Amino acid sequence: MISQHEYFDGNVRSLGSGDDDGKFTVGVIAPGEWTFGTSSPERMQLVRGSWDVKLPAESGEWVRYEAGSAFEVEAGVSFTVMTSDPVAYICSYE
Repeated sequence: MISQHEYFDGNVRSLGSGDDDGKFTVGVIAPGEWTFGTSSPERMQLVRGSWDVKLPAESGEWVRYEAGSAFEVEAGVSFTVMTSDPVAYICSYE
């Protein structure tokens, strides 16, 4: 089954599903700065574009990621993504 998610007044949209390896979403983020919270460990892989990520959102430093790169986030943590152009990503959940 495919689930559909929309956040921040439609500025972040994703489609979710799962397989034997776990759950995942494929999404698009519009330009802006967006803070997300995690309830389980996540691996965010950037498919297209570039973004700056602050992890954790409250005290981390901004790090730039380009298409093809990824970062991991622990459960119970928030992180902020900032982008000046639309980006595409895959998020894998443990």
